[in-house]
Amino acid sequence: MPDTYDESRYRAPQKREHPEEDEIDLGVVWQGVKRRLPVILLSSLALGTGAYLWSRSQPSIYEASASVLSTNTQTQETGNLLNGLGRAAPLPDGVIEQVMVSPLVLGEVVKQLQASSAVQEPERSRLVAALQEDLRLQSMRAITLVSNVQAYSGGNGTYTFKARARTPQAAQVLADLISQALLDWDRSRAREGLRRAQAGFEAQLTQVEQQLQGSSGQERQVLSNRQASIQSNLIQISLLQDSITGVLSPLTSAVQPGAPVSPRPLRNALIAIALALLLGVLYSVLRTLLDRTVRSEDDVLNLGLPVLASVPRIRKRDVLLSGIVRAGRSAGLYESVGFLRVNLLGTVSHIRHPVIMITSTAPEEGKSSLTATLADGFASSDQRVLIVDLDLRRGTQGEVWKKYDQATNWVQLVGEGGGRNTQDALMDPQNVQVLRAEDNVDVLPAGPGITGSLQLLNRANLSAALTLWKDHYDVVLIDTAPLLALADGLVIGKHVDGVVMVVEANKTPLPAAAAAISRARQNNLNMLGVVINKVAASEQRYSGYSYNPRQE
Repeated sequence: MPDTYDESRYRAPQKREHPEEDEIDLGVVWQGVKRRLPVILLSSLALGTGAYLWSRSQPSIYEASASVLSTNTQTQETGNLLNGLGRAAPLPDGVIEQVMVSPLVLGEVVKQLQASSAVQEPERSRLVAALQEDLRLQSMRAITLVSNVQAYSGGNGTYTFKARARTPQAAQVLADLISQALLDWDRSRAREGLRRAQAGFEAQLTQVEQQLQGSSGQERQVLSNRQASIQSNLIQISLLQDSITGVLSPLTSAVQPGAPVSPRPLRNALIAIALALLLGVLYSVLRTLLDRTVRSEDDVLNLGLPVLASVPRIRKRDVLLSGIVRAGRSAGLYESVGFLRVNLLGTVSHIRHPVIMITSTAPEEGKSSLTATLADGFASSDQRVLIVDLDLRRGTQGEVWKKYDQATNWVQLVGEGGGRNTQDALMDPQNVQVLRAEDNVDVLPAGPGITGSLQLLNRANLSAALTLWKDHYDVVLIDTAPLLALADGLVIGKHVDGVVMVVEANKTPLPAAAAAISRARQNNLNMLGVVINKVAASEQRYSGYSYNPRQE
């Protein structure tokens, strides 16, 4: 039964005057991410594995914490001169953070740690070196201060000191040392006030005693009373030396940690995997949005040409083992080539023995392989096909069919003897031999590559040669050089019935495809449509429909 073609179902679209370029096609974005998803997953797993192994190789870190209470209030009693001397002055904001990295506190911690026997070597030396470095840089890395004092509370609240070390005991000792050093500093502030008051009273007492030596009567009585008052104050100051308190007071002491806080290999691995996945997806989305290559049929429709077929990519292993023609008979490619064959016959149904040129925008887009598989598709429908390789610089049809069938079977096309390649055949089109590649498929190879291909084409009577040769075949397929690489295709295209342009999915730039189509139209070539080649199976919109033969 001959192939049929319904024009109502296949009409060449008009070029869109205002393509909606600003809209994001989520389907296209998803396909871009999906295409790179295996690489993203493998990279994420590799990064996660690396993070896990690296974390496992790191030493364990233990954390202990101690807290102090801050009651930053000043007594308001004024009945006694000594009221308020028993407490340190209120702490201004930020003082604790500054004094923590000063020699008054951190320096004292270093001294106490060096003298401590509770922390074993070499951890003690490591901690001392780390604290000395923090003291030099005025930073806190080995110790962390967490302040729970709010501004509106008048300075009341808690300070928590978190110490990290490689052993549980070292972490506990370090946290207690920093807490005690800060408490000692706070008490020393309060004692400093008492010392100043004591010095003042002692100076007053000396002055009163001197005045008493030359006094008498009522004056002596007043000075004696004053002397007794000063001596009472000095006694009170002496008593306060032992009961002096600062703004800070102990709240909780450090407890030896039972488990390390780091490293956490599993957590780090999961974080690394999540970050890698996120970055990979974002990269894929960005690459897809910025991608200016032919990705789908909509991209081609915007150029004003119909899509004749979307042909899936063939695995290189299949091509190496069985050749492009046999590999092309796989289910997905066979059906795609079938669509292409039917659509081509519909566009040239009014022409007897049509001559169709197949070209591309640039090399390596698969035009020669597509020409061979298309010829095999025509042959399977009992139609005789002649392939003329007019890519005179890099002709590949001879090699394509040689891989398919090592046997060489030359038959006479016209005349007697004559040339066995396109170059010789164009010089003498009346006597030509062709290679019988398979039943119903003959091939005229290009021959050795030449640089003066355009001059040869201009000298030859191409129209007469094609008219003579095509009478022996149902379809003639012309394989030509890429339109953007050489002008050969523009010359050949004027002598054929239609031109099919091949573009490679996710590789051919849209500007290049537009430029090739523009050149063809400027030279009045009859552009039949575009074939999107090497489409990934996952990106074929309708490849998921299964219509296998029914099993009896």
